[in-house]
Amino acid sequence: MKTLKDAFEHTLQDIYWAEKALVKALPKVARSVNNGELKLAVEAHLEETKGHVATLEKVFASVKLKASGEKCDAMAGLLKETDGLIEEAEGHALDVTLIAAAQAVEHYEIARYGTLREWAKILGYDEAHKLLTLILDEEKAANAKLTALAVTGVNGSEALR
Repeated sequence: MKTLKDAFEHTLQDIYWAEKALVKALPKVARSVNNGELKLAVEAHLEETKGHVATLEKVFASVKLKASGEKCDAMAGLLKETDGLIEEAEGHALDVTLIAAAQAVEHYEIARYGTLREWAKILGYDEAHKLLTLILDEEKAANAKLTALAVTGVNGSEALR
């Protein structure tokens, strides 16, 4: 990479791969959780993530690029860690650690989408800027939902045992 445009394109491919990997991973997470509210939240986020993939395809089109992914090592690592939690943890511990893992994913996505949005603005990609802002707002909302779930119920008094 030599230019901001190169960095934008690379990072766009990175997050596209990441979102598609999440679409594949989230059903296993949903099947693994015990808490009903958390299960519903994961299932809802799966549908939202499918929407992010479609929106990213519009971003690619708006900057006249073919939608393609490049392996995102960060997301691959986060998903590997999540798989490890599913294998190792059980019961209440599984639910609280899966929320933590999901928030790590959200924080990564928030960082990437925030960066991409600002780069799109600098590069004059107005449509991409608008679309990336929509995704960024949804990722921030997903993180807030996870925090609320953890604080109001899932972490709960059982976490002290």
